[in-house]
Amino acid sequence: MRKIIEIEKLTIDFELENRILRACDNVSLDIYENEIVAIIGESGSGKSTLASGILNLVRSPGKISSGQVHYIAVDGASTNILQMSPSEENVFRWKEISTVFQAAQNALNPVLKVKDHFIETVLAHESDQTIDMILKKAEEVLRFVRLDKSVLEYYPHQLSGGMKQRVLIAMSLILDPKVILLDEPTTALDVVTQYYILQLLSNIQKELGITLIFLTHDIAVVSQVANRIVVMYAGEVVERGFTKDVLGMPSHPYTKGLVDAIPNLKDDITKRKAIVGSPPDLTQTFTKCKFTERCFVYKEGHCEGIKKKTEQLYPTGLEKYTRCYTWAEAYDAQKKPKERVSNG
Repeated sequence: MRKIIEIEKLTIDFELENRILRACDNVSLDIYENEIVAIIGESGSGKSTLASGILNLVRSPGKISSGQVHYIAVDGASTNILQMSPSEENVFRWKEISTVFQAAQNALNPVLKVKDHFIETVLAHESDQTIDMILKKAEEVLRFVRLDKSVLEYYPHQLSGGMKQRVLIAMSLILDPKVILLDEPTTALDVVTQYYILQLLSNIQKELGITLIFLTHDIAVVSQVANRIVVMYAGEVVERGFTKDVLGMPSHPYTKGLVDAIPNLKDDITKRKAIVGSPPDLTQTFTKCKFTERCFVYKEGHCEGIKKKTEQLYPTGLEKYTRCYTWAEAYDAQKKPKERVSNG
């Protein structure tokens, strides 16, 4: 698959009084064309901060301390988004990468009709388009999300939560982007509407060949549609791989905890349990693995939580990586005897 976004050692800090909070810590990640990738983790794990970094939208007191984010065009030309001028960013955003923000109820201006949202969005990025051209395109993208063109004349308060979310998805399509970044797109929606929105997005992705990046804390939601999963904890990527591999055989204790917390209709719900403790204070200087305080492997004495060893990702399968060196060593120990047999 062709790489479309390449994130290299991205670090984002927030300067607070007498201290620095590192919300995104040396993140490297590749996003591929035509895939659906889910970036998951608890609130405060760094998902939304990473998204802001990808779009170069980090606002004070936050700042991008180091790293690069390259967008790779179809012709192979690579552009560092973080070095774009304001005019270049204005052309780039929404036409190459668009966004569906969380909390649809708050993302639409209550005093503007739906059609005005489309008009304002397009004219902000392509001033040469006429109103008729914009509305014709708006009708087209509304059909993609199963909404009638009459919705253009509605005000946001006349729409249900699910309809508002579909309007936002339609708006993200208005300039034919190559990538859509969706920040908690199903939050505050009921389960049935969540499922419907996910199916719509999956169908849109297949039909238009758009790359979708989901940011969510809900594994159950994206497990149905994502090709790959990236797990974040305390500002770091702790595991990544194909969805079936990450969920079927987690190789980081945090991922294991997330999977064990998912309700399952096939077993006793009392067997489901949340990860003990809370995410760490990101203003501290870590001397051990960031997950030690909540890690059952560490607490059971099977790992020393050596910080230096957690500063890289280790392979644990085909295109699957973990930050947990203890589980990576266990994987290698299981793999080597098989390799010796196969090599004769």
